[in-house]
Amino acid sequence: MTIYQGPVFDMARQQFQVIADYLDIAHDQRERLLYPKRAITVSVPIHRDDGTTEVFQGYRVQHHLSLGPTKGGTRFAKSVDIGEVAALAIWMSWKCALAGLPYGGAKGGVTVDPASLSLRELEALSRRYMQEMIPFVGPHTDVMAPDMGTNEQVMAWFMDTYSVYRGETVTEIVTGKPVATGGTVGRREATGRGVVHLAMRAAESIDLNPSGASAIVQGFGNVGSVTATELALRGVKVIGVSDHTACLYDSAGLDVAKLNAHVAKHGTLAGFSTEAAFDPHALLTQKCDILVPAAMERVIDGGVASQLQCRILAEGANGPTTPDADLVLAERQEIFVVPDILCNAGGVVVSYFEWVQDLQQLFWEESEVNARLAQILDRAFTQVTTRAHRDNVSQRTAAMAIGVEKVAAAKEKRGLFP
Repeated sequence: MTIYQGPVFDMARQQFQVIADYLDIAHDQRERLLYPKRAITVSVPIHRDDGTTEVFQGYRVQHHLSLGPTKGGTRFAKSVDIGEVAALAIWMSWKCALAGLPYGGAKGGVTVDPASLSLRELEALSRRYMQEMIPFVGPHTDVMAPDMGTNEQVMAWFMDTYSVYRGETVTEIVTGKPVATGGTVGRREATGRGVVHLAMRAAESIDLNPSGASAIVQGFGNVGSVTATELALRGVKVIGVSDHTACLYDSAGLDVAKLNAHVAKHGTLAGFSTEAAFDPHALLTQKCDILVPAAMERVIDGGVASQLQCRILAEGANGPTTPDADLVLAERQEIFVVPDILCNAGGVVVSYFEWVQDLQQLFWEESEVNARLAQILDRAFTQVTTRAHRDNVSQRTAAMAIGVEKVAAAKEKRGLFP
């Protein structure tokens, strides 16, 4: 029996067992690789605007520290629980190792609907959560970043709360901050840019000309909106988008600039168009060249996978494809899968750049950030595709195997305290 339960953690565990079998990892070593080093659960009380006190549940899971401090986002969402957070921390470990970053994986969050909070309440929740985390985090222990429901402003509150406690400004305690408070240029766009960069590498691999190709992007938050924008800049016709309020589809193409302007003004896609309104449950299975799930986990199951009509599946979200869907996709060689731990790694790569710049107090131009990002993603893409071809395994198996191998090697060399 373990405290880590739920469908998202079960999915991470299933994926790991596939990789452990493929790598022939000894059974007595598997639990040490899979289960997190530590998990923290805290109560987060705040004063509501009506004068009442409400207590929210907060979490932070640090998967391993064998390669360096842990690194990972903090999400504010109604779905957050310890199992989901642990799964995301595990995936982050494999992602960082695949990218060659000196981090272990971490993840945190608070079970809350951020839309139900006023700005003052959001600040109170953010600061109290960080205050509760102070004994467990630090620039060389655990470095937080934004995730679903959090943003640059929340990271600035995190950084300020930790700095007040320390009595000095500690910019390197979080990444994804505003540039004015020690953030890096290019961080906000990094995940979406990385998704598109790797989708273009996949397009090269299958001789797909981006100019005139079509794309569907599920999720129009930070990752999805940047992805859609970058695709449009490369001549790709974005024919479908969605968020939690609306789903839009037009085979002739949607105006991404107008979509961004609408979201900037109203916060969501709701109200953009009635003519293009579409069934969100059918969006993923519409015919397109590039499909980008950039919303939640587990949106592509076996049934959906069998109906996909894309040529490239570029996973912008964490864990969008279930293990039973992977079995289906293994038989569908016509779909080039860019797995999540590679596809959405741009965010943590540029977060690493931000951390390095903060530690050195020497900041780079955006052109340097983007060039270094492309270099790391290209290296990882080549490693994954080469491994997949060599061993005749899926891109996901190849990507996760590279990450797991690196973590396993570090743990073996460091040893186990007697």
